[in-house]
Amino acid sequence: MLVTRTFLQQLAPADIVPAVVPEEPVEITRVEVPAPEFSRFLYATVGGAHYWTDRLDWSWQRWQDWVTQPGFESWVCWSGGAPAGYAELLGSPGEQGTEVELAYFGLLPAFTGRGLGGHLLTTALRRAWSLSGRHPDFPPVSRVWLHTCTLDGERALPNYKARGLHPYRSEQYERELTLPTGPWPGAFPGGD
Repeated sequence: MLVTRTFLQQLAPADIVPAVVPEEPVEITRVEVPAPEFSRFLYATVGGAHYWTDRLDWSWQRWQDWVTQPGFESWVCWSGGAPAGYAELLGSPGEQGTEVELAYFGLLPAFTGRGLGGHLLTTALRRAWSLSGRHPDFPPVSRVWLHTCTLDGERALPNYKARGLHPYRSEQYERELTLPTGPWPGAFPGGD
């Protein structure tokens, strides 16, 4: 299958275009005690329907190294006591300041279509721009960026653009699709 990957960025916090706050009560909190098991659960559950497979074979230690690296943050959206979605931020100090990648972002399937994604993305972008305040060894943030592709949810790219992220590059590549199982075998249509 031919897949298009789009890279988007913001160069100033003033670029954020806030989404409407959802009517249902939600709380977005930072994961203060990184847990590989929880991060893997979010990755597999959110990404299962979108062919996120690059981390499925990671060992516990590799997950541990990922969630404890300097500049890493995980922000979780909670609704009714359940995790509804998450955003992973990864700051990298550079010559021009800290660049923050929104490494992974999405909602669990049961929470899509409820207006939570725009609010979570708005919060994630605000947290990305303020990351250096929580990591004193990092210089001020100069850029926030991410990439998405045509395998992600149909609302992903429009949501990113609506929140003030601007495309700066795209590329196409071939990908053989094998639907991942998600959090357990058979969790998604076509999964084993």
